[in-house]
Amino acid sequence: MLSDLPKVLHEICGRPMLSFVFNACRAAGVDRLISVVGYGKEQVVERFAAEHDVEWVDQTEQRGTGHAVLCCREALKGFTGTVLVIAGDMPLVRREVLAELVEERERSGDALTLATTTLDDPAGYGRIVRDDKGRLTGIVEHRDCNEAQRSIREVNVSYYCFDADRMFTALKKIEPESTKGEYYLTDTVRILRDGGHGVSATVKVAPEDALGINSRIDLALVGRAMQDRLQRALVEEGVTIVDPDNTWIEADVSIGADTTVFPFTFIGAGATIGERSRIGPFACVRPGETLDDGAVVGSIVMNGVAET
Repeated sequence: MLSDLPKVLHEICGRPMLSFVFNACRAAGVDRLISVVGYGKEQVVERFAAEHDVEWVDQTEQRGTGHAVLCCREALKGFTGTVLVIAGDMPLVRREVLAELVEERERSGDALTLATTTLDDPAGYGRIVRDDKGRLTGIVEHRDCNEAQRSIREVNVSYYCFDADRMFTALKKIEPESTKGEYYLTDTVRILRDGGHGVSATVKVAPEDALGINSRIDLALVGRAMQDRLQRALVEEGVTIVDPDNTWIEADVSIGADTTVFPFTFIGAGATIGERSRIGPFACVRPGETLDDGAVVGSIVMNGVAET
């Protein structure tokens, strides 16, 4: 990200990207939130200090995704049940998908159920490998794919749902990758399957949901996708947005029915606007601001004079 700010604190529509992951988990009915932190952990913990339902686990050495989950062993000591694992830089994750993952794993009794999507250009993603009966056999990272595997368009989106006991058993068997010495969570698919445990990839997500963030360009793309999602939700609740491409509405905004938002308007995170209001054009509603029903905000040109 070319930044001193930890990646998960970079904002999407006025909120740190990690907050969207937490909120999706909460909405899906997750009972405990355990966040593994390494680089910049003090900043991350401080930013979420008011969210008392989050438990923090240190990954003192950055040794890969499998090692990160293994760091939670003490925090989950004695726990039996279902564990969702998702990266903190996947803010487009939907609660419906997480709930479906839990339901599917518990219905099947598999040790692991994961989500996949199909991409026109799967470059950079781990490929989902299946046998001739369509059963999941493994995940092959892009750099390790042979020619045939590179043609696979079904990819891993890094949403995992494990049985806790079998997850930790598999994690302890992961061998470090030869180049960087990292332990990859994806290796649990092969380990569990070789051990006779069920693994499945039956939950499908939209390609948009697979967008993670590894650069400023990714940040902008995900921000645009989130903006479209936020605006659509408001429109479905009875708000008119005249020109969506020239309007920016941040997260956690509440707008009453029959309110119209005109072009070149910005509405900050957490703002509340009442019903039957007219916002814009050229309006700025500050983060956290509250406007009553019937509010009129913005510049309107009358007889060649701009009035606010």
